[in-house]
Amino acid sequence: MGKLTSLPRPILIGAAALFGAVMVLYSAVWMYYIRQQPTAGLGVSCKFSGKTSCLHVSEVREGTAAHRAGLQPGDHIRAINAQPMSAMDPYYNIVTRGRPGDEVRLTVERAGESEPIELSFRLGPRSPSEPFGTLTTAQAAALKIISFYPLPFLAVGLVVLFFRVRDSNAWMLALLFGGFLAGPPVPEATIHPSLRAFALSYSTLLGGFLPGVFYYFFAVFPAPSPLDRRVPWLKRGYLVTGAIFAFAWWWLSSRVGSIAVLAEESLMAGPLGAVYLFYAFSGFGLGLGSLVGTSLRSPSAEARRKARVIVYGAVAALTPVLLLGLVAISTGAGFQDQPIWVIIPVVMAQWLLPLSFAYAVLKHRVLELPVLLKRSARYFLVQRGFTILLVWAVVGITIVFTTFLWRLVEPWACPESAVPGVLIAGAGFGLLSVWAGRQVGRQVTSRIDRAFFRSAYDARLILEDLGEKARTAANRKDLVTLLECHLREALQPSFLAVYLKTGDGSFCAELGGVPSGLETIPSDLPALREVARRGRPCYVPPAGTGDGGELSTLASLHAECLVPMLGRDERLMGLVALGLRLSEEPYSREDKRLLASVASQAGIALESIGLAENIAERMEAERRAEHEMSIAREVQGRLFPRRKPEIATLDYAGGCIQARAVGGDYYDFLDFGPGELGLVLGDVVGKGISAALMMATLQANLRSQYAVAREDIGRWLESVNRLFYDSTAENYFVTLFFAYYEEQTRRLRYANCGHNPPVLLRTDGAVERLTSTATVLGLFEDWTCSTAEVTLAPGDTLVAFTDGVPEAASDQGEMFGDDRLIAVLKENRNLPSAALLDAVTSAVERFSGREQEDDITLLVARAL
Repeated sequence: MGKLTSLPRPILIGAAALFGAVMVLYSAVWMYYIRQQPTAGLGVSCKFSGKTSCLHVSEVREGTAAHRAGLQPGDHIRAINAQPMSAMDPYYNIVTRGRPGDEVRLTVERAGESEPIELSFRLGPRSPSEPFGTLTTAQAAALKIISFYPLPFLAVGLVVLFFRVRDSNAWMLALLFGGFLAGPPVPEATIHPSLRAFALSYSTLLGGFLPGVFYYFFAVFPAPSPLDRRVPWLKRGYLVTGAIFAFAWWWLSSRVGSIAVLAEESLMAGPLGAVYLFYAFSGFGLGLGSLVGTSLRSPSAEARRKARVIVYGAVAALTPVLLLGLVAISTGAGFQDQPIWVIIPVVMAQWLLPLSFAYAVLKHRVLELPVLLKRSARYFLVQRGFTILLVWAVVGITIVFTTFLWRLVEPWACPESAVPGVLIAGAGFGLLSVWAGRQVGRQVTSRIDRAFFRSAYDARLILEDLGEKARTAANRKDLVTLLECHLREALQPSFLAVYLKTGDGSFCAELGGVPSGLETIPSDLPALREVARRGRPCYVPPAGTGDGGELSTLASLHAECLVPMLGRDERLMGLVALGLRLSEEPYSREDKRLLASVASQAGIALESIGLAENIAERMEAERRAEHEMSIAREVQGRLFPRRKPEIATLDYAGGCIQARAVGGDYYDFLDFGPGELGLVLGDVVGKGISAALMMATLQANLRSQYAVAREDIGRWLESVNRLFYDSTAENYFVTLFFAYYEEQTRRLRYANCGHNPPVLLRTDGAVERLTSTATVLGLFEDWTCSTAEVTLAPGDTLVAFTDGVPEAASDQGEMFGDDRLIAVLKENRNLPSAALLDAVTSAVERFSGREQEDDITLLVARAL
């Protein structure tokens, strides 16, 4: 059985009030009219037949008015006071509700007579032989006792329903007890005509439905029975069968106007009666069997405990009436024909069913009503004492109002016509009094709750507020504070701890004074795995009880309830541990449902906060990295030459456009003294930080001993290779072009260590390439280098470049290439070196169009 959470609470309360009002009205009608006995009679023995629509007279008492008027045994009464006997209503309204001395006119069919006979006489006192005859003293006393039969069913059924209006079990229990109200025979003979249709409809509909509801209820409450687990469709089949019989009896009784006649004609004879009797007895039998089976074989120990509480009362209540029903069927005698010493115990025994439910609800929390058990008897006495006082006050006021209204209208109105109106007005006033008492009760109960550390909370408001604020929680601490505020206000726990998952996977206590040694819980603790597997709030057994399985490992935390906070992928994000409530009341089903909803929102909020923290950390790391890269860029920029040695015969310039903040391209101008200049262009394998560090290492090695290059370029580069090889990993190397220029001779001695061959553009347009004289630096320990030499005539232009220039690609994937480079050089050969450098880089950037993929570094030197 689930919860009726999809319907708004006002609709459920309205439906419960309507159903309760119907139960109360029927009970009031039954209790009032069951005491009323007919006083007048025809002085005959007769039986109604719905098939022939007449009363069959079997005996006429001598000396009665009917006998004197000529009524004879064997006559068929077709109408009373010109009202056809198509149903029992004319007999009930004129005869059983009449008074001795009232005149009646009978339309009689008699054998041998061609036309109906009209007989007129006055009603006499009712004889015991007539239908609904007078009662003995013992029967009258028993009737007064039995007239209180509906009260326990009303009290328990409606109290449970109004306290648990969202629980479908409570609705089924109210429907079940409403059906038991329809069990005793309806006093249809004495009921006022305006109320008879209502009473017959209630009795047939609820009574016919009762066996199916009885089996359905105990098939699923307090847990699915062994039979229901095997044949789950059977309970619905009984409900459908009950609905069919209920509407069939309602339709037939509305036509006949009598349940008693309907039972005699349909239930006690023929296949229809046999089918109904099988449905009724099997429904009650299966219900009792299901309840017993649940108490013995339910997989849940809690369900077995709850079932055992009510199984004795249910068996003791129903066994006598079922046995009496079997006796009545076998003997052909009706229920009311049994001895009085049998009827009273059988009826009184049925009270054991609602009383056992009341005991189970109050004592053993079968439906977890908000009542206090032994641990909070003071609260029970105060709060429930006030409730009982309020109930008695409402009942007393209603009785006083009804009595006053009756005395007010009695002198001016016929009692028979006034009674229904007074009852309806009294019922309406009673409902109004219940509503007013409920409003007062709420105010007083809230004060009692605060006095006993209980807070009546609105779960919807708490969830809405938590959901709204959880979205704005900036960090885990804010969320924990929010959880503490709401849970302490709603549940008043004596202890509250919140564990959150940390970066290493363990769970750290963010809130609450947890016992020493439990500040951090490892993630591989079996209890955590069990809590995450259950995915809902769970009870923690006390230490030493041996119950609870893996959860018992957290018994030292002294928490009564553990609530997992799960993420979207069912991962455990945190854990809430709550101690015993200050009121000493255990956590109810509503409390656990609230905790589950709060934990679900908190788990999603934790995921969002964790994601936000990761993004913030990543952004902070990127900010720091960007800051560090800017520093690295600034530092690397200082490694490039900041001034140029003056050479009168050479106009030269260098530039580097890096693809990233830092890179591995390097150029330098080395000052060997007046008229002497060293040009360096290098390219370290790789990109980014690692290439930049290698470039710094190369620059340091070159500058530390570059004076040697004046005498022997090869020996100097061999030393640089050795240092670079020793200080870097084996997969790092560098390509290098070095040129030593002497102004006096205009000679340019150079070494090309695996670098792109520089372009030497002569004044006559000829192009020379300064090809490699050695392999790359840093890759081999044994390494030698040779040099070459050219002479720069005035107007000659030397351009050295890294691979970022010829390998720059267009959007179509085409390379810039050496040919385009030479064409740009020829086109701009007359420009100064700096302008020529800018022209080349601009041409490369225009050609590539896409994001720069490699560093672009050039050295341009033009002889003057």
